[in-house]
Amino acid sequence: MSETVAPERADAIGPGRLVLVVGPSGAGKDTLLRLAQAACIDDHEVVFPRRVVTRESSAAEDNIAMNPDEFRRARDHGDFAVHWVAHGHSYALPLEINDDIRAGRAVVVNVSRTVIGVLRQAYANVVVVAITAPPDVLAQRLAARARHSDGNIAERLTRSVDDSVAQADITIVNAGSAEYHSRQLARVIRNECWHE
Repeated sequence: MSETVAPERADAIGPGRLVLVVGPSGAGKDTLLRLAQAACIDDHEVVFPRRVVTRESSAAEDNIAMNPDEFRRARDHGDFAVHWVAHGHSYALPLEINDDIRAGRAVVVNVSRTVIGVLRQAYANVVVVAITAPPDVLAQRLAARARHSDGNIAERLTRSVDDSVAQADITIVNAGSAEYHSRQLARVIRNECWHE
């Protein structure tokens, strides 16, 4: 069961863009995000905020780690723009993303597909980028990652979310060169057109 909270505002937050990166475990979201962030390093109109997660940070995932009690206090204090639960961990985006979006910046975040609907209602300009890969590639990547907090790999591979919830605007099939696919992602972030 996912729990979500978004800003309670009559008007959607804008004019900046909220770029939501979603996709199954093992799709390579963190890799493509890291490469796209490096490509956008000199663009001060693009922000890649760190997520808050009740899991330790790692080389593959740069997050702000909080224990469950700290997370609950921050949530209750109103420190998050949105929060959700997935795979036994709590996740959140810091409230500061609202200031960046109001300033007209593009904010790029990796979120659960379950919060897309809430975020589309709360923000004026949302772009959903689904990153996926063939099932055999997903299985290989999850097995190679072998992160204890991933839990049962078979369960993660069979996890399904209604496609109508995801409503991806753009899909990147990350089965080839990470550099190529990260360039696709960077062009989407910069609001440039691209074609495969």
